[in-house]
Amino acid sequence: TITAKVGQTIELTFHNIGKMPKAAMGHNVVFLSPGSDANAYAAAAAQSKANDYIPESMETFAHTELLGPGESDTIEFKVTEAGEYPFLCSFPAHLFAGMRGTLIVEE
Repeated sequence: TITAKVGQTIELTFHNIGKMPKAAMGHNVVFLSPGSDANAYAAAAAQSKANDYIPESMETFAHTELLGPGESDTIEFKVTEAGEYPFLCSFPAHLFAGMRGTLIVEE
């Protein structure tokens, strides 16, 4: 769980400390809008290999790049509405392995 206040800018640096190649075990962090269905997103993401598992057919609030071992990416975004924003790793099956959480934005 990550908590923030409305209007806050969030800076997230994500490091993949794994050892397996990106094609076999890439990782990212994808933030969805409040009310989004993380399971439906993950299903669509699994079909989006050509786009690094970010489905063009579904809304994505913010996301890091898909990272291989030893790689890092920093993203910055502002939350302007209160709510619960699901986040997940969109690499196939990672959501179901527990790579998920919630960004809680409060007034």
